Amino acid sequence: MSSTTSRMKEATEQLANQMTLLEHLEELRDRLVKAAIAVFVCTLLAAAFTTPILELLIAPYGQKLQVLGPTEGITIYFRVALTAGLVIAMPFLVYQFLMFILPGLEPNEKQYILWGVPFATLLFFIGVLFAWYILTPAAVSFLSAWQPEIFIQQWQSREYIPFVTSLVFWVGLSFETPLIIFIMTKIGLVTPQFLLKQWRFAIVIIAIAAAMITPTVDPFNMGLVMLPLIILYGLSILLSYLA
Repeated sequence: MSSTTSRMKEATEQLANQMTLLEHLEELRDRLVKAAIAVFVCTLLAAAFTTPILELLIAPYGQKLQVLGPTEGITIYFRVALTAGLVIAMPFLVYQFLMFILPGLEPNEKQYILWGVPFATLLFFIGVLFAWYILTPAAVSFLSAWQPEIFIQQWQSREYIPFVTSLVFWVGLSFETPLIIFIMTKIGLVTPQFLLKQWRFAIVIIAIAAAMITPTVDPFNMGLVMLPLIILYGLSILLSYLA
């Protein structure tokens, strides 16, 4: 009799766990749907201003871009609209992500997550401004002046626009690293000693990230991206100690 009761309890617990898992999956689905709707709406809003955005993006180059295919211009137009939509929707996307993980945290941990929404948004836009006003002009100036006695610089839209938008967007995301490390330290996932001990591995990860962010293969642009990422990692260690 006792064994039957025990099995019934185990079955009940498994059912409860299964329902909890299903509830989490439903919550994840709802959050993803809301995030997709937000990106879609923000992309439609950005599409109305994509022409001025394109003019702003090509300003560092100073010339019109070549289009080699009949649909290339339209593709680039909507790619810029989507990227701008992601930037506009970023605060809402951060909110949806943090709200998804919030129920699984302890009460003393939730306060740091709630503070993360405005600070993550602020750090993202600081990274975007840094990439646009410092990294992009330096990269475009260097590349456009490379071996002028040999090369005629006539850049294509399908190469230039992804280069600029990827640089700005991913550098913006990377600027959220210190806040992420601070929250992870507060909730006990990492320690400053661990971060300091793994600095060599972090440099390798940063180099890989810089190579993925910059569509070009030259060391100059990789260095432009790696330098702030390394500085941010050092800042993350400092914030981890403070946490």
